[in-house]
Amino acid sequence: MKNKQPNILFLMADQLAASALPIYGHKLVKTPNLEALANEGVVFDSAYCNSPLCAPSRYVLMTGQLPAKIGAFDNAADLPADIPTFAHYLRQQNYQTALSGKMHFCGPEQLHGFEDRLTTDIYPADYGWFPNWDNPSTRPTWYHNMSSVTQAGPCVRTNQLDFDDEVTFQAKRYLHDYARGKQERPFCLTVSLTHPHDPYAIPEEYWNMYQDEDIELPKIDIPKSEQDPHSLRLQDVFAYDEQPITEQQIKNARRAYYGAISYVDDKVGEVLKSLKDCGLDEDTIIVFSGDHGDMLGERNLWYKMSFFEDSVRVPMIVHSPKRFTPKRVSESVSTMDLLPTFVDIASNKTKQDYAMPIQGRSIMPHLEGTGGHDEVIAEYFGEGTIAPLFMIRRGDYKYICCDQDPDQLFNLKLDPKELNNLANDSEHQALVKQFRAEAAERWDHEALTQDVLISQRRRRLVVGALNKGKKKTWDHQPFFDSGELYMRNHIDLDDLEARSRFPKVD
Repeated sequence: MKNKQPNILFLMADQLAASALPIYGHKLVKTPNLEALANEGVVFDSAYCNSPLCAPSRYVLMTGQLPAKIGAFDNAADLPADIPTFAHYLRQQNYQTALSGKMHFCGPEQLHGFEDRLTTDIYPADYGWFPNWDNPSTRPTWYHNMSSVTQAGPCVRTNQLDFDDEVTFQAKRYLHDYARGKQERPFCLTVSLTHPHDPYAIPEEYWNMYQDEDIELPKIDIPKSEQDPHSLRLQDVFAYDEQPITEQQIKNARRAYYGAISYVDDKVGEVLKSLKDCGLDEDTIIVFSGDHGDMLGERNLWYKMSFFEDSVRVPMIVHSPKRFTPKRVSESVSTMDLLPTFVDIASNKTKQDYAMPIQGRSIMPHLEGTGGHDEVIAEYFGEGTIAPLFMIRRGDYKYICCDQDPDQLFNLKLDPKELNNLANDSEHQALVKQFRAEAAERWDHEALTQDVLISQRRRRLVVGALNKGKKKTWDHQPFFDSGELYMRNHIDLDDLEARSRFPKVD
């Protein structure tokens, strides 16, 4: 049966820097499946997340709202159950909605519109991982440190491999079950892998796809005396100066990261093969993106948490060659734009009454070649900052501001490495003034600071209280009815075999 509404397969990778992919110019990394998608798809060359940290970025992606609007301040923020997500909107449009993998939901609500959640999450659902702006000089033990770099190398297993293998298996099983079923409703299946997120460890099969002599060291070395205040705080966050980091350790980390990207590519390939084997590929729109990037040692920074390109820019591919002509899109868009895009796909662009104003904007005009926006607004309230941090990306320029730090302005067309801060350049003062005025109108720094402090204090009390006495987990517990799996006596054997086989036989 061919659905009037197309299926949606949303593929995600965690901490995948766009610059590390061949489709964005990387010469070494091997990703044949993603390249095949890109060759037949619409590739966004300037796609961003709206908050470069796992949970806030994903909450924004799910809701189409900026972090401040929904309280998505950090990796232990609660996503309120009454904030509609793209899963809610698509279910309203009669879609089956399923999630296999990571979404980093915190709090007792662990579905947020997904009809089926096929795995637990790799990260905890409690409120334990938030910074403390009341005591910014104390470094919590749960912060990143440099062990991911110093211990990088090949491995046999990690918990991340265990997780992503299960994510892939459950996603493939979902597609197989869908194909064997009645297919009365279209599906939106989200498959969210945790690789290539650190720690940088990967099996030798992928480690050996790359050689030490081919791994380049970071190109940009910023001395401590020339680092901006936020970068200095980030170096403190991941304890950059607590031990010397050798060039070999840096190469090991990058080599394992590249291997992890190739592992992700293989997992994507497995899911796409199941989609095709089940005859679902031509009636499915495939979207591939990520939650944020990884600095990988550039500017003497690692991981994410900044508004520099390698941290905040993400890959984005939309594949449906019979619907959208393959091409490259240069205008800036963000993952916040995915919710209205999915709604446009599900509703055939009929006017939708959103339950609350949506801050994201559909990328459908870009897909169809009828125009589209060129702007990204981003906010950051997580570890490494002591006050709200904001970004405006528009045209050639990126503006970054925080009332505790000097402004930053970069012309990314002329300065893609962000080495020349134009905020104090005499020729750009009029533009800086415009951006400052816009930021002042968009954001109330003082009020937002108080919002973050109050949120942190509330959760600090809740965490302290819930850690006393009986502990009840909020982590998602996937349920499978074993009485309906495989061979069971309450179903006639011929009927069971016929129901389970695909394609069906006479």
